[in-house]
Amino acid sequence: MQYSLLQFLSLLGAICLFLYGMKVMSEGLQKVAGDRLRNILGIMTKNRLTGVLTGIAITALVQSSSAATVMVVSFVNAGLMTLAQSMAVIFGANFGTIVTTWIISAFSFEFNISDYSFVMLAVAVPMLFMKKSAYKSTGEFLIGFCFLFMGLDMISANVPNLQENPEMLKFVTGYSTLGFTSVIIFFAFGIIVTMIAQASAATFAVTLIMCSQGWISFELGCAIILGSKIGTTITPILASLSGNIAAKRTAAGTLLYNLFGSIIVLCVFYPFVSLVADCTVWCIGTNPLDITAAQEGAMANSTLLNESGGLTAKAQTAMAFGLAMFPTVFNVMNILIMIWLPKYYVKIVTHLLPTRHKTDEENFSLTFIGRGMLGTSELNITQAQKEIVVYGERVRRMLGMAEELIHTPEKENKYQEIYNRLEKYEEISDRMEIEIGTFLNQVAEGRLSPEGKMRIAGMLRIISEIESIADGCFNVAKTLTRKNQNHVDFSDAMMQEIDKMFALVNGAMDNMMELLRQMETPEDSKIIAAYNRERELNNYRDKLRDGNIFNINNHLYDYQQGIFFMDLVGEAEKLGDYMLNVVEGVKHQFKTESLY
Repeated sequence: MQYSLLQFLSLLGAICLFLYGMKVMSEGLQKVAGDRLRNILGIMTKNRLTGVLTGIAITALVQSSSAATVMVVSFVNAGLMTLAQSMAVIFGANFGTIVTTWIISAFSFEFNISDYSFVMLAVAVPMLFMKKSAYKSTGEFLIGFCFLFMGLDMISANVPNLQENPEMLKFVTGYSTLGFTSVIIFFAFGIIVTMIAQASAATFAVTLIMCSQGWISFELGCAIILGSKIGTTITPILASLSGNIAAKRTAAGTLLYNLFGSIIVLCVFYPFVSLVADCTVWCIGTNPLDITAAQEGAMANSTLLNESGGLTAKAQTAMAFGLAMFPTVFNVMNILIMIWLPKYYVKIVTHLLPTRHKTDEENFSLTFIGRGMLGTSELNITQAQKEIVVYGERVRRMLGMAEELIHTPEKENKYQEIYNRLEKYEEISDRMEIEIGTFLNQVAEGRLSPEGKMRIAGMLRIISEIESIADGCFNVAKTLTRKNQNHVDFSDAMMQEIDKMFALVNGAMDNMMELLRQMETPEDSKIIAAYNRERELNNYRDKLRDGNIFNINNHLYDYQQGIFFMDLVGEAEKLGDYMLNVVEGVKHQFKTESLY
């Protein structure tokens, strides 16, 4: 029987269904979790043990360490977990693959999970038509879950039947008698097959078929499974290419974890396989290594082979159990060693992928927003929130530059240097507003909960006001330039009043930044403080305006000095207005109840 083009196209369609199911399931899960996702992850990854258990749970749920690791990469890229936390989750995700391995081994390809998927669809689809958004999101999650496993089932049904197409394996079996060289060859074969399939479970299924049919020995089957541990890292690596540096480091950590463990096992391959065989004997009483010996004629009157030389049911059970035991022993020993070393992994990947050192912090770059990870809308909201904090911090530095410029004499070279930096920062501010705004608009086009859409609107308002703060800081510099061009100087008393005004502005800016950092759960006290600081700025501005008129009338300084003095005071007061607008954007869009 030949493998037809229709079967190949069906296989591609099954893979697409699997990928689409993973996408829908991930988005539905994020909608259901909503704001709680960050807190859940924070609690579950607060130490190494809980992080490992989280990785095991995620992998057992989605039946794919690759999918679980891609989720971890997305979480790190969004700033939901640190690199150190992600290492523990990755360790657990690799351990969690044994769940799928044992399912495949135990059911011997007879278990059809799609039967349960159709039952689940009967529950999930009606939920899409319910009014409550939480039910709709749960329905989407369940539908994605069903599609994912239906895709897996269809992939299994449409992969080439190795038993009916033995010619597909001729090029492989020809390399099975070269000693340890064969081990290396089949180790590489496992890497390549898993990279193509992007699922170690699929590689295990193929290996089980090859070993059960007697095409390769138990040892070489173990070599393929060992290679699949490295091949499965291709998925998170590809997912991290468009992410930030933390995401790339997370993917690199995944590769190193599997690479180090695999190299160690290769160094002691035959003793390790013997240990696995002994564990199999201890559990079921049959040694899978005896199967190879029986096939080579080293064992007489063996009950492991039938009259035609094929494997008996007892031998096939031992082979399946032994192949499932291999990754189990590998993962147990690997995690017992590696769980103590996440800090070293962080140091290694940080050294391998260092942060790009900029000669000047004025270079434009986005920290958390990536262009290729727009498939998880709720996570993208979190990325945007963190990017807004970075945006605010950059503008906060502009305020410091404006103050420094006020106290810098025009004749000093430093004055022009600060002015140029302010101008550069203002240009960067404009670009950041456009980039973040464009990103938010793209996210808004995806699948979002009502709360998510409300947050998008709030963040668009916030970035507009932050950009206005940047404009205000540069307006201070332009006002000072006009003052210097008119040869106007301020008295010490005037400088003291300006400093007091900017001290109030700094207080408002600090309060605004604290609210941006806690955007999802703003404190009532800080919102009230923002209104109080704005009133202080307005009152002090009014006081200085009245005093300015008095001082000009009493010839304490001339009219032109007074004009530029009040221009700076007015710019400072406008900065306070913009900061309050940012706070109101946080209050109205990120709090369920308004204070005012």
